[in-house]
Amino acid sequence: MMRGSVTSGTLRRTGDEGLAPRRRGQTEVLRQDGPVTDALDPADMREQYRTKELTAADLAPDPIGQFASWFKETAASPAIHEPNAMVVSTATPDGRPSSRTVLLKHYDDAGFVFFTNYGSRKGTELTANPQVALLFPWHPLARQVLVTGRAVRTGREETAAYFRTRPHGSQLGAWASEQSSVIASREELLTRYEELAARYPASEQVPVPPEWGGFRVVPETVEFWQGHENRLHDRLRYVRDGDSWRVERLAP
Repeated sequence: MMRGSVTSGTLRRTGDEGLAPRRRGQTEVLRQDGPVTDALDPADMREQYRTKELTAADLAPDPIGQFASWFKETAASPAIHEPNAMVVSTATPDGRPSSRTVLLKHYDDAGFVFFTNYGSRKGTELTANPQVALLFPWHPLARQVLVTGRAVRTGREETAAYFRTRPHGSQLGAWASEQSSVIASREELLTRYEELAARYPASEQVPVPPEWGGFRVVPETVEFWQGHENRLHDRLRYVRDGDSWRVERLAP
């Protein structure tokens, strides 16, 4: 799944042994009209992860403390682009899932916060079904963090405080885009933006859109995944147990 291996905190590429002489990851494909073409073959893409063992004794007492430790290491790595990028997975009440990448904007003992248009697909799905999963895919470090829990809306005061920190253009963009709705063209979107830019120049305060705000994911489980050779990965999961947490190891 993950491309790259880690030795002492650095990315190292490892090759496959016993592959055919063809270029790695490619295979021959016969087309009905005759010519033979090269196509990438995912089955030939294979990496070995070489990292330090992760044990329960290495973990912080609670998942937020452990996340803070890993997040600090991730943010310091030049191999990671946007360490706060995470995949948010939601589902309709009848279980139809959807996923997308968003940016984490805050975390603390209460949970993980991101912002969106409440009328977007994820916004409407979370309103109808607050069960949610987060995935932080820190591939170059052979690490993942997986969170499951329930999403609750942030208060308007918290939402407004964050909105004020956004660049002026991003504030206008939140108004211009009716997220997840069908539009005729990009020109339509840009026209909306230009109209808003004329209405709210950089010297003017942009109001917070009424349908825009935050979700806080209150965690019920938080898994820390560390890749190892031969797919014998470490998977240590915090599980909420009343007001405390217990840690369990999962088979890879």
